[in-house]
Amino acid sequence: MAETLSNLYPWIKALHIISVITWMAGIFYLPRLFVYHVELTENSDVPAKTFETMERKLLRIIMNPAMIATWTFGGLLISTPGIVDWSQGWPWVKATMVLIMTWFHHWLGRRRKELANGTCQTTSKTFRLMNEVPTLLMIVIVFMVVVKPF
Repeated sequence: MAETLSNLYPWIKALHIISVITWMAGIFYLPRLFVYHVELTENSDVPAKTFETMERKLLRIIMNPAMIATWTFGGLLISTPGIVDWSQGWPWVKATMVLIMTWFHHWLGRRRKELANGTCQTTSKTFRLMNEVPTLLMIVIVFMVVVKPF
């Protein structure tokens, strides 16, 4: 198994990067859709069905599979011998940031259901602030993986 993972390492790494980019694109866009959705429903009686459809499809068709692929290929990468030295600090920080990103993904999923049910109490201002969370997490993750500061 170890030899197979080592031989496939460049392919697994490429698929992991593609998955992460796809996941991040959705995780950046969905909160912005929520801002527009909330502002539309606050300022008019127009049904937000178009937003609900966009949000549902973005989450289910793009973000969920991308998150699963990210975790799958990431798991294969850390299973590849010699790739991650867990005695260093950076992999632990990165792993923590990925767990927080995953929590954020699920937080967005719960808000999507609330918006669809008309029970969402989250304001557009909160969604705007929460839209910055993945950027901060991404910055830390990239620095941990590329710079490996500790």
